[in-house]
Amino acid sequence: MSLLQRVIVSVTAALSLAVLSADAFAEVDPNCMDCLCEAATGCNFTVKCQKTYPGAYFCGPFHISWGYWADAGKPVLQHDNPEGERAFEHCATDRYCSAKIVKQHMNKFGKDCDGDGVVSCRDYARIHKLGRNGCAAPLPPGGFTTRFEECAARLNVF
Repeated sequence: MSLLQRVIVSVTAALSLAVLSADAFAEVDPNCMDCLCEAATGCNFTVKCQKTYPGAYFCGPFHISWGYWADAGKPVLQHDNPEGERAFEHCATDRYCSAKIVKQHMNKFGKDCDGDGVVSCRDYARIHKLGRNGCAAPLPPGGFTTRFEECAARLNVF
């Protein structure tokens, strides 16, 4: 096999792998990410970690719990250790790392929650708010749901 043929085979294999990887881990639409953030905290990037009620500890602009972070694969900031004492807080309160948590969580657990046959941003909103096992239930009225629906209408997110 000539050098040119080997290069063509290598490039074709790399492109095929890239296409397969892209399908397996489709990106969550940026507008959807914006609406999830908007719904959670008004996309307030200064939100730190807080106990909202006994046993509930949420952090950052996406209002992420430790369990959600762990389910997403424990992404961390560069040079941080996922087993480090504050790794969760560091990532969940960072603009980019918190978005990575949400994307990885949705790539892993995204499913059709509302039964319309399509995995959409509305399904992601249910998973984000109600959890992957409770997402068949409707979103509760007010707060999160109102902010999400207003953003979804404004950004034409489905």
